[in-house]
Amino acid sequence: MFELKWVYELILFLYGCSLIGYFIDFIQNNRKANVAAFWLLSMVWGLQTLFLLRQIFVEESFPIMTVYDGLYFYAWVLVTFSLIINRLFRVDFLVFFTNVLGFLVMLLHISTRAQNILDDQGIELVHEMLVAHITLAIISYGFFTFSFIFSIMYLLQYRLLKRKKWNTKLFRLGDLTKLDHFSYISVILGVPLLLIAVILGVTWGYVSEDVFYWYDSKTLGSFIVLLVYMIYLFLRVVKGYQGRVISIFNSAAFLFLLINFFLFGSLSNFHF
Repeated sequence: MFELKWVYELILFLYGCSLIGYFIDFIQNNRKANVAAFWLLSMVWGLQTLFLLRQIFVEESFPIMTVYDGLYFYAWVLVTFSLIINRLFRVDFLVFFTNVLGFLVMLLHISTRAQNILDDQGIELVHEMLVAHITLAIISYGFFTFSFIFSIMYLLQYRLLKRKKWNTKLFRLGDLTKLDHFSYISVILGVPLLLIAVILGVTWGYVSEDVFYWYDSKTLGSFIVLLVYMIYLFLRVVKGYQGRVISIFNSAAFLFLLINFFLFGSLSNFHF
């Protein structure tokens, strides 16, 4: 049973890493990230296929007889189509969002099936989902914090240059272009981690015995934080905003993150 739990965890880890790679490729048109994500997803597909063949030939049943078995087959179909599309075509938008849905479906299947067949190990796996949710959310907040710091440094540097204050502070702050780029990269790394954390949190809320509220202040706040940083990426990548304007927006986004973490967290029914 422990080995089965370990395989489930490996599938989710590989799938999550693949999702991050596809997100980076989706935002930056990064071929290396796309290739890495493709091979990680191929490993997920291989493990899924082994489970599927085992159920068909060893257990002599096709995984469509129950809702949760159907979820597994559905996840396998999504991964299969995603790999084919990624290999034959260049449709980044479709591939990324297909894999977001596939990750959610696979997570629902594994968490519910684990509780049914792994007993205490299944309960432990669901608990680990909560730990992973909190850990990834805090790590993403760390990246957003660095992005905020880079934006503040950019605005300070910009102010010094505007006032033509040529002193040691000016040179120690760094180049404007690099500060803007580092702030952008930090958000690119933070958004997929927060997205995965939100998916883990929602899934945990449904499969655990604790009461889950969609209208909980921290839950809604987390969705809004994710949306705000996605708007940042939209403004940066699609609209081409750079420099002072996007740095101000990024600083405002971080202030909302702090409100969500401290204020909404204190008002939440089940978050700390």
